[in-house]
Amino acid sequence: MKNVEKNFQLSVACLAVVIVFIAWYTQSLQKMMATYFIGMLGIIGVLLPDWESFDQSMSQWGTPLKVDEFTVESCGSVRFRFYPVRMVIFTIVYGLGLYKWWMFISIE
Repeated sequence: MKNVEKNFQLSVACLAVVIVFIAWYTQSLQKMMATYFIGMLGIIGVLLPDWESFDQSMSQWGTPLKVDEFTVESCGSVRFRFYPVRMVIFTIVYGLGLYKWWMFISIE
């Protein structure tokens, strides 16, 4: 099995544990479902994008990658390269999402 598939399965399993905890803690189906959807959006937003495509220049995002464009580095186990602007945007978006989720869960 590919490394991405293992990471996806592990993430979904961890999300299931969080959902069970939220269901036990809040006794609310609505909050449990909100946790599921927000968690899946978070997992999908980080693990599933084809980062090799997005690591190209923005004008090339709509065109498929050619076979000769694949390098050992892009096909290796590290799919997500560290870019400061991307990390700032991810931190803001996911931080705001987690804050809103926590406020929804914690208010009774």
